[in-house]
Amino acid sequence: MTEQQLPAWADPSVSPAALDAQGVSRRQLLRRAGLFGAAFALGSAATPALASAQRGFGGDDPRLAYLVGDHHVHSVYSHDAKYTFTQQARAAAKYGLDWMVFNEHSNFGHAYYGAKMEHAEILKARAANPRQLIFQGLEWYIPAAEHCTVFAAPGPAETDLLTRFELAYDGKLLGYTEGSAGATDTARNEAHAVKAVQWLAEQRRTGYVDDVLVLANHPLRLGIDSPHEMRNWRDAAPEIVIGMEGAPGAQGAALPGWRGSTSIRGEYENKPSAQSWAGYPADAYLTYGGFDWATATVGGLWDSMLAEGRLFTITTNSDNHRTVFDTWKNGDWPAGQNFDNTGKLPDPVNTDTPQPGSDFWPGEFSRTHVGVTRYGYRAVMTGLRAGRVWLDHGHLLDGLDVRVKRDCDAGRGVTLGGRLRVRKGEKITLYVTVTTASRANPQGILPQLAQVDVIRGAVRGPVSDRDTWKAPDTKVVHTTDVSGRKGTYTLRIPLPVGDESFYVRLRGSDGNRHGAGYLGAAVDPHGPIPHEPGNGDPWADTWFYANPVFVDVVGA
Repeated sequence: MTEQQLPAWADPSVSPAALDAQGVSRRQLLRRAGLFGAAFALGSAATPALASAQRGFGGDDPRLAYLVGDHHVHSVYSHDAKYTFTQQARAAAKYGLDWMVFNEHSNFGHAYYGAKMEHAEILKARAANPRQLIFQGLEWYIPAAEHCTVFAAPGPAETDLLTRFELAYDGKLLGYTEGSAGATDTARNEAHAVKAVQWLAEQRRTGYVDDVLVLANHPLRLGIDSPHEMRNWRDAAPEIVIGMEGAPGAQGAALPGWRGSTSIRGEYENKPSAQSWAGYPADAYLTYGGFDWATATVGGLWDSMLAEGRLFTITTNSDNHRTVFDTWKNGDWPAGQNFDNTGKLPDPVNTDTPQPGSDFWPGEFSRTHVGVTRYGYRAVMTGLRAGRVWLDHGHLLDGLDVRVKRDCDAGRGVTLGGRLRVRKGEKITLYVTVTTASRANPQGILPQLAQVDVIRGAVRGPVSDRDTWKAPDTKVVHTTDVSGRKGTYTLRIPLPVGDESFYVRLRGSDGNRHGAGYLGAAVDPHGPIPHEPGNGDPWADTWFYANPVFVDVVGA
């Protein structure tokens, strides 16, 4: 099968205009709604700060449009992937992504050859379709830990930055993989990871690149990202290390009858090893409603970081290497060639027979929505850093807007990632505006939101034990049954203000699979639960999560 015989969405000969003609894109809807006006100039021009710090009480964040993306996509420039750059980019266009990051694995072949070839393809794609924001990134093997997405704003040094970083700081390339407690090299390796993010921060500070971000990938898949390491990366460069995957890719890994009786969504099929942090329970190595245990556990690791009063953004993505049920396989190597001496796999070939795989195409199942005031590369990065992010699986929602506002204020209030400053005893309200799914998702299902949960936690400041993974004062404080509600509606939920600063975050689901949360029903009465091994149809268990809003309480 030649590239010209690909489906229309994967065929480079089919123009973006022709694809749009097959249905109104979400971006067209946004523009028709007036949200993408003149201020949404295309390109990567500098984006002003989305909101200045509020010196007084209250807050008034701007109106936002949400761009949908995926920061974890692989191509033939990763040694273990399969698809051409064109196939991935066209899949992203079909499934409505506005932005994506090609996040290729570190490898000597990639550093010496592949990164430059990939960049040439990215430049061509950007020129051909400026409406699709395509970032070049790197999947960094963190010294002593797991993987991270690293990506920079487009510019003359973006590829050079990633290549220099890869060769100087990648744990796999340096042999800095040891991370077990008490091992001779562990302290050195953990310190090198901190130096790495500090180096990235310096490149941004000096203007070598306009911007660069880091997100931890599948943090509990192997249990080797300890709480203290995650806090160390964040604290070393909080403007660079902004968060983690709340839900991993490989969401098709446990489709019934597909990979086997022990398969788990996200390929979370591991057991603790000598490299794992000993403080994680065995249940941490599972996904809950497809989400990482660190995020899915109310009062767990993510909440313990938020309870320090510092933002740590969550995302979701495809981690696409090999799509479930597709019929492509890797091409054969010409004599004398391999990844180390080329930096690129041979293009795939079609077999007409389903091949092994765990992933969905970018945007097909997992979506990260980023709130922006401009359309452009740096606007997406600014939105991610600001925490103006919500995520869903299975296209559960068409839209979500969250605001926390003092009842005495007339403005829009503060949105995701923001801070509202209030006096003790003031009346404030959480406004949750939901736009339900209006059309069938790629599986042919019209998703229906069944419940919305409000999760609240006290803000207590920095922890004394940096390996703390619990936030004992965080729990579900309100649940709304929204079954059967259609269109756009707003939930208004009063938030009592006591003596203590706090944060609130949102979660919701289709209501198909839930039960008592990991820390008990008193904390989370109807949270996500693990599926039976080998029987985890992701389309039948979908959730949305939103980043927190902080409420800073000061004396009367």
